[in-house]
Amino acid sequence: MAALLDLSNLPDADVVALAQRGREDAFRELVRRYERPVFSLIFRMVHESATAEDLAQDTFIKVLNHIDKYRPEFKLSSWLFKIANNVAIDHLRRRQIATISMSGSPHAGTAAEVEATSFDIASDDESALDEMESKELGSAIEKAIARLRPEYRSCILLRHVEGRSYEEIAATLDLPLGTVKTYIHRARHQLRESLDHLRDQ
Repeated sequence: MAALLDLSNLPDADVVALAQRGREDAFRELVRRYERPVFSLIFRMVHESATAEDLAQDTFIKVLNHIDKYRPEFKLSSWLFKIANNVAIDHLRRRQIATISMSGSPHAGTAAEVEATSFDIASDDESALDEMESKELGSAIEKAIARLRPEYRSCILLRHVEGRSYEEIAATLDLPLGTVKTYIHRARHQLRESLDHLRDQ
């Protein structure tokens, strides 16, 4: 009967419990649920499709190897994003990449997978944003995000793309809540400056 269980209807905690008991189909179900958001987060960190695919695969290998360490009192998505973020940051540090060129576009295979980033940067003066068409704004924001420090980039993506609370971001990145707020504040400031610069060009 267990083999016939429809895993797609089970909550994350139950699927994880089955995966922890060695059910390969349960782990495949976790991958099915989270491969897209994990890839999307990593892609926006490295902005290189093939690399993002490799790093997403590395992320799920780490998840499989450490599934027994997951604690159900934490949101599964936060735990997965924490691993994905660490994998991406490690990659960026190994390559000594402080800023990544965003002039290229993802290959056709990922164009449908990764939607344009669109979020409110929340400032007192949003005239730069109001003057831009939404599509142009999305492209400008993507370029501006690429220029952020990896730590800032992680926070801003989790906050505005994944919609995470400050508390969730702190838990995901193992950072003090005050540090998360500082990083997001600085990231927003740098994004506004980048958008103002692009507008004036």
